[in-house]
Amino acid sequence: MLITYIAVFILGSLWGSFSNVCIYRLPEGGNIVSARSACRSCQSKISWFDNIPFISFIILKGKCRNCDFKIPYQYFLVELIVGLGFLISYYFYGITVTTLLLFILIIFFVIIFFIDLKHFIIPNELTFPLMGIGFIKSFDPNLNQYLFPNYVNSLIGGVIGYFIIWIIIFGYKKLKNKEGMGLGDAKLLSAIGFWFGWISIPFILFFSSFIALMFAIPDLIKKSKTMSSKIPFGPYLVLGCVLYFFLIEQIIKFLN
Repeated sequence: MLITYIAVFILGSLWGSFSNVCIYRLPEGGNIVSARSACRSCQSKISWFDNIPFISFIILKGKCRNCDFKIPYQYFLVELIVGLGFLISYYFYGITVTTLLLFILIIFFVIIFFIDLKHFIIPNELTFPLMGIGFIKSFDPNLNQYLFPNYVNSLIGGVIGYFIIWIIIFGYKKLKNKEGMGLGDAKLLSAIGFWFGWISIPFILFFSSFIALMFAIPDLIKKSKTMSSKIPFGPYLVLGCVLYFFLIEQIIKFLN
């Protein structure tokens, strides 16, 4: 059993390494499939033994072997998050379709989180496949009904998720004559709606807004940011969805 858990964690860390590739290359329009990894400073190609999750980072002390360029800790962190996400999913759901779906969701969420955090964008290459997978999986009647709704609830959730954010964008622009949120956020919430159904939307919006406010309050107090400052909302939607996922059974029982 221990060997299986270790194998799942290693699998997750490998996908975490691929997630790092997507995080850095997708915003730049780079090739995420066939192009070899290279140092972002000296452009030297990175050998396979310098690209082993965790181990290479530790051995190289977080620096490029050729130019001593400091490797961002994000590489290590992303590999760790995806590895732990895979491990937790497998621990609770074992070898099931649910676990596979959670693996997919973890990878997409981590990539979206870090891209939006840095670049204030959520690429369509991520949200559109996430929408499609979320809707297609809703036709499987054998999936965990607490987690994943049927196709009717999934479709309604996808539509409502998009138009709620669209209405906020439209209303804010009419009132303030400037953009308040991006359509990337609308597409992400739509994808979440496809995955978890319409009932998830109000809770995830509340959780994500609350978390965003908690992070913003210290900056507002220090006056380093104002209420009109631009913030990436995608990461908060991801965090709100994760919180909803852990509370979903209690929420459904409460509503019933």
